[in-house]
This record gives sequence, C-alpha cells and structure tokens, in this order.
Amino acid sequence: MAKDILKLKPESIWKNFYELTQIPRPSKKEEKVRAYLKKFGEDLKLETIVDEIGNVIIKKPATEGMEDRKGIILQGHMDMVPQKNSDTEHDFEKDPIDAYIDGDWVTAKGTTLGADNGMGVAAGMAVLEATDLVHGPVEVLITMDEETGMTGAENLKAGVLDGDILLNLDSEDEGELYIGCAGGVDSTGVWEYTAEAVPEGMVTYQITVKGLKGGHSGLDINLGRGNANKIMNVFLMKAAEKYGLRVAEINGGSLRNAIPRESFVTAVVPEDNKSDFEQFVTEFEEIAKDEFTDADPGLMVVVETTDAAKNLFDEKTQSNLFAAVAGCPNGVIAMSKDFEGVTETSTNLAIVKSDGKKIEIASLQRSLIDAERDKLSTDVRAAFEAANGKAASAGEYPGWQPNPNSTILKEMKDVYNNKFGKIPAVKVIHAGLECGILGATYTNWDMISFGPTIRNPHSPDEMVKIDTVNLFWDYLVETLKNAPKK
Repeated sequence: MAKDILKLKPESIWKNFYELTQIPRPSKKEEKVRAYLKKFGEDLKLETIVDEIGNVIIKKPATEGMEDRKGIILQGHMDMVPQKNSDTEHDFEKDPIDAYIDGDWVTAKGTTLGADNGMGVAAGMAVLEATDLVHGPVEVLITMDEETGMTGAENLKAGVLDGDILLNLDSEDEGELYIGCAGGVDSTGVWEYTAEAVPEGMVTYQITVKGLKGGHSGLDINLGRGNANKIMNVFLMKAAEKYGLRVAEINGGSLRNAIPRESFVTAVVPEDNKSDFEQFVTEFEEIAKDEFTDADPGLMVVVETTDAAKNLFDEKTQSNLFAAVAGCPNGVIAMSKDFEGVTETSTNLAIVKSDGKKIEIASLQRSLIDAERDKLSTDVRAAFEAANGKAASAGEYPGWQPNPNSTILKEMKDVYNNKFGKIPAVKVIHAGLECGILGATYTNWDMISFGPTIRNPHSPDEMVKIDTVNLFWDYLVETLKNAPKK
C-alpha cells in the first residue's frame, strides 16, 4: 500500500515525499504544489517568498551558536516528468501518483514516480521543519519548470538569496558528488503540409513501436537503448518503398529530455500489398529485436487494422519527414576526454508529431562544452533544413564548469569520509542541472550536487533505493552541522 511509505526511515523525508506524490505537479502545471509549499513555509512561521516567476524560497535562521557559518541554500525543483505506460490510465494534472514499496525500492504503478526531484524537495522540507538539527542560516530554493525549460532558474533574480553555498539535491547516485554538468539547447524542425484524400483500395493500420525502456536523455543516453522515433522511421521508409505505405498521422515521444519509448502511426497500404506488408512487420520486428537484444529486450512492433484514415501527408512531405528523421543525429556523439566514462556530447531525437496541418520534430542537444553543444545544434538544424523544414534552436542553457578547488567540495569529502569511512566519488554529469544557470546569476556561490540513488528517471520504471535515502539524509545533516565559517 502507498501509505506503507510513511513507515520508512527517515520518516521526515518520506512523509514529505508521500505528500508530494499526492499533488499533481507536471512541468508548467505547478500551481497546486506551489500553493502547498507556500503554506508549508508559512505554517512554520518562516520567511516564505514566491517570486515573480513562481519559485518558492523559504528561509530558516541559524540554530544557536551557528550564526557565524556561511549560509547554505538547499535547492530542488517542484515539477516532475509526466510519463506513463500506454495502457495506464492516469491524468497527471488531476491524479496522485500511485507509489508503492517494491523490495528495496519505491516505485510507481505505470507512471513516473517523481523522485526526480521530489526527494530533493522533501529533504529541504525536512530540514526546514526539524527542531533537532544543528545548522547555520538555511534557505530552501524550490524552482519551477526545471524539466521543460529550467524557467525558474533562468528567471531567478539576484539579491533574493543570501547564502554562499548551493547544495543542489537533484543528483541520482548516493556516494557521489557532482561538480559540473552539461549545458543544453532545444532544436526543432517544422513541415507544413496540405492533407490529401486517401485513394481507393487502401487498408488502414495503426502501427506501434513500444516496449522500450526510454529513460533520461542525459543520464541514460549512453546505454544504447532504442529510440522509438528512429525505429519507427526505418520501418516506415522500408514499408513505403516496398509496399506503397502512406502516412496519415504520427505521434512519437512526448518530452524533449526523455528518450522516446513509444511511437504511434496511422498509415495506409494498398489492399493488394496487405499480405506481404503484414509478413514484413514480423520480419522487421525480429531484426529490430536482434539489434536491441541487450539494451531493450522488450521492443515490440505491433500493426493492427483500424478505422479508415481520412487524410494523408502529401508524398513530398512524407519524403521530407523520412529524410529529416534519418538525417538527424541521435545518441552519444562524443565521450569526455577529461572524465572517464562520462558522455561529453549527445543529442536526443525526442518528439515527432503531426496535427493535421504540420509535422514537428523536437530534439535536445547536450554537451559539457558549450561550443560543442552549439556545433551539434547547428548540425541538427542543417539536417532539418536539408529536408526542406523550418529549423530553429531555443532554450539554450550553459554548462556548469567544474571547480576542483571548491571549499565545500573539500568539506563534504571530509564529512563523508568521517561519517562512512570512504571518500565519495567526485564526478561531472551529462544531465542538465540548474547549477550552471543559477551560478551565472549568483557568481559567489560554491556549488555541489548530490542525492539518493534513483534509477530510470523520466520513465515509468523510475524508482528510488530506500536505504540510500537514509544515507543521503545523514550526509546532508552532517554537512549542515559542519558548514564552513564565514
């Protein structure tokens, strides 16, 4: 049962996390959770600010004897990625998350869990309401719309926060400290078209690519998982060439920062080619399954007859679509030369969708090196333009450049070693944390990112490892107690 989560340790984090799972909070729809957080701070009689863009800031004074310590900002984001399995009934704007304990993990039934970044927010809340902790001045910054544009971080005003140290609570491997992250930019292509009537003698099919793991387009991009948009495009190209397939609708992927797990297409095939086409489906699925045997063994290609399509893409637009998706880079472009095993530059072909008047393709480029991010976005736009699309890039955000001489890094390494008897790993992450953006506004901040162990964020397989939440909390508490002096 979901409420069994309330019995987990530490109770303070799990209580707050459970409450967050009950509040719908997809990106750009954070009104309810924002009101909840505002009331939470005000009920504690703490200074609570909701800024112009919708970030929530709650300030807690130092405990007695700790007034001489540097102020620490605990930072997370209030929104979550709304992803669900196609057979799960769930409205992310209305329904609570159905979280439950599964062995050593907490996960959710058929949807994302929201541990990214509900765990970080819950930890900040636990610090605010605790009466038995030792800490200097603490501010909790909870940003809005991190997952679809980092809008809250981008619009945070200078001078609102007083601290000198930012602890970002949005990393996903306990025992690791992150001191740098990738920057990113969104690139899109658009093709307008005039719908054509369906010729006589056509059979209409619903084509589905599904069963893929998907995942976070930063953290999981190097795992070789299938991209539903790429797989679907190969299928459509071959079927068009061999069997005269024509596309009526396409809808693949849903979020720019999630590897697409599913793609849905309505298409028609001449009735004379029906038998051969259906045999081709079986053959193609076997080839695709062989390609992703290890990384995505659940891959399926399902084709079923359906109600007759009313309109089709014109043939020129269909050809342009196939060329654009085929020509668009996807996956890891380069691994880092400075950080072993870390992806330096990547791109995710995230969304391919039509609406009856136009087709839009959305992708996200990431890199630890801003110049490489920009070069890759240029390459993506060039691929779209070569296929006669209108291309643009937007939403650019900088990477967070590592500072190996950070004062708080040294302090946190010592704290971890004293607490757990080992030195934490120090890493950079290919995901886009808000630290790069926030640090450009608050240039005095010394920054570290850490958190409990979370797996498969941005997918319905998202889960958080229970015992690491306790380790994360103990580490956070000890870090606050050992905050450096001013």
